[in-house]
Amino acid sequence: MTKKQKKTLYRIIASILLLIALQILLHFIELPLIVEFILYMIPYTVIGYDILKKAFHGITHGQVFDECFLMTVATIGAILLGLFTDGEEGGFLEGVAVMLFYQIGELFQSVAVGKSRRNITALMDIRPDYANIENEDGELEKTDPDDVPIGSIIVVKAGEKIPIDGRIVSGTASLDTSALTGESLPVSVQEGDEVISGCVNISGLLKIETTREFGESTVSKILDMVENSAMKKSRSENFITKFARYYTPIVCILALALALIPPVVMIVTGHDAMWSTWVIRALTFLVISCPCALVISIPLSFFAGIGAASKSGILVKGSNYLEALSKTGIIAFDKTGTLTKGTFEVARIAPAEGFSSEELVKYAALAEKYSDHPIALSIKKYAAEKGCESDSEILEDENIPGKGVRIRTIAHEIHAGNESLIQSIGFTPISDIDHPGTVVHVACNDRYAGCILISDVVKPTSAKAIEGLRSSGIRRLVMLTGDRKESADHVAKELGLTEYRSGLLPGDKVDEVEKLIREKKAKEKLAFVGDGINDAPVLSRVDIGIAMGALGSDAAIESADIVLMDDDPARIALAIRISKKCLRIVRQNIIFAIGIKIAFLILGAFGIANMWMAIFADVGVMVLAVLNSIRCLKVPRA
Repeated sequence: MTKKQKKTLYRIIASILLLIALQILLHFIELPLIVEFILYMIPYTVIGYDILKKAFHGITHGQVFDECFLMTVATIGAILLGLFTDGEEGGFLEGVAVMLFYQIGELFQSVAVGKSRRNITALMDIRPDYANIENEDGELEKTDPDDVPIGSIIVVKAGEKIPIDGRIVSGTASLDTSALTGESLPVSVQEGDEVISGCVNISGLLKIETTREFGESTVSKILDMVENSAMKKSRSENFITKFARYYTPIVCILALALALIPPVVMIVTGHDAMWSTWVIRALTFLVISCPCALVISIPLSFFAGIGAASKSGILVKGSNYLEALSKTGIIAFDKTGTLTKGTFEVARIAPAEGFSSEELVKYAALAEKYSDHPIALSIKKYAAEKGCESDSEILEDENIPGKGVRIRTIAHEIHAGNESLIQSIGFTPISDIDHPGTVVHVACNDRYAGCILISDVVKPTSAKAIEGLRSSGIRRLVMLTGDRKESADHVAKELGLTEYRSGLLPGDKVDEVEKLIREKKAKEKLAFVGDGINDAPVLSRVDIGIAMGALGSDAAIESADIVLMDDDPARIALAIRISKKCLRIVRQNIIFAIGIKIAFLILGAFGIANMWMAIFADVGVMVLAVLNSIRCLKVPRA
């Protein structure tokens, strides 16, 4: 509990004890009415002075119709009615009880909001307090991250947060990325790896060359998204805001009419006016009408939903996007970097007769030893992982434009390149590779050694993501890619996608999205998932833009409405489940709260509902609605 919440709790306890003591006293001793009134004012003032203060402040500043005003009028009215009717109508106990239970409900919802807020503001813990920079004497100095320029070398010790995005120039370590991605398993990093701010160094000492200023780092952008998420309200929240704006003045007018019109009619018709009866009904009507159950529980539901998503590494930039996600019927995907890893990897080894796989890889890696081409890097990485590296000295290294490379060592002459290169030196390469990708053919000492297939590999979770989205009710899943048809067709078949468009330029993707927008059903939402800078125009055009956050481009993250921090497409189905659960709870609260209010307002107007029933219709409904809203904090399972 916060200091303010503890203070409210102490006031509640003090008021309850005073009321109990007063009831015991009145049971044994009959006191004059004025003395009884004064004694009841003690617990009333203890528990309600802040509500009275807020009501007075609202009246003096032109903001009359709020729950504080309703509680003040209802409780003071009940107390005064008990005073002037000698306790026959209304009563001191009812007035104090209404204020007491209202404060209990307020404390309860404050604690609930705090719990959901902590799920989001826990992200604030990723904000680094300092960056370590070595001075001329080799000692570490703590520097404000805002003052660290690009290209600086910072030192991150075990247990410290990485303050700024950068590249490791020295050291190995395990990183805790759970605050960013929701992934509990640590990630191993080494020299040359890119690291992002906000991760915690679990072990080892890292020296990192900064590649961004602190204001442009991942941690700063995440915090900015979180802090601004409350600015973008959902339709349900806007509805409740408008509803309360008109609802509260209307019920105040109706309560006034209930207090005045029936007595006047009874006087005109020659009957007893029964002023006290109709005034107590009007006051009961006011207590029942307080809209706090809706005003509190609906925003709390969305806040809790965003908190549950952030806990799972899904950053939602506003409750309007969380609401829209539940109505998604079509999702379009970029391929490279979204459904696939976006990096070249060795997918297949096909040695020719007389050569082993290890020999083929060794010769290919040796031929590509001095190349920085992505394909060459993937072969050398694979060779290192398999222990197939060669330390032979290269005597000649010739680059053959458009075909490949030729190298010569003391023992070997090796050619590595495309089919055209191998044919030009008199060999017939293997041609039955049916998997899409780039094929590197290798020849060694006038013998064809075989070929290596390099391709962009599908992410391990992509198939699960597609299956999860189908089970979540997404009726169309479409892949949009700039790759050639063969590659797109292979990925689509592997993932079970029936719709895809290939060979698309960035402008073509926008055109395809426009077609999907025209084809979607009424009230249905279209989402697009991408990661590259060329996806930014599409992310801005669709109803919901979803970007891969860990490795995605800045432009894509800025344009997106939802960011997946761990680049896992399976998180989309989880986000949809969170969204649908949140909207389901919101609808439950709206129907429940309005239904109970209407029923009790009618009962109160006819004198069937007393002040104690009014307390339940107000505080009880609010507590039940808040309890229901807290369920949004729990991440739903598949």
